Amino acid sequence: MDTEEIARIRTNFRLVSFATAIVLGVGIVFYHFVEKLSYVDALYFSVITLTTVGYGDISPQTTVGKLFTIGYVLVGIAIIATFANLLLKRTMANRHEKRNNRND
Repeated sequence: MDTEEIARIRTNFRLVSFATAIVLGVGIVFYHFVEKLSYVDALYFSVITLTTVGYGDISPQTTVGKLFTIGYVLVGIAIIATFANLLLKRTMANRHEKRNNRND
């Protein structure tokens, strides 16, 4: 892994982290105002939904909420999967960089 690839991974990680925060924020605001969930319940439901755990203890009750959740899951899972992938790559890049620094 060269330094250019490591820098690219870190940049992409920052971008996807920001996108993840935005997606969670949109879900929290939507579920709070449309589904009348508290902010904590809206955060909980957003995280449980995007991680595909889906306990079933909270679910959208409105038609708009159900339709939003369909799109939210499709977009959100892609972003969360990319975030997890880049988190692993960043961890590996950091280990690689530390190993190289010790060998210098």
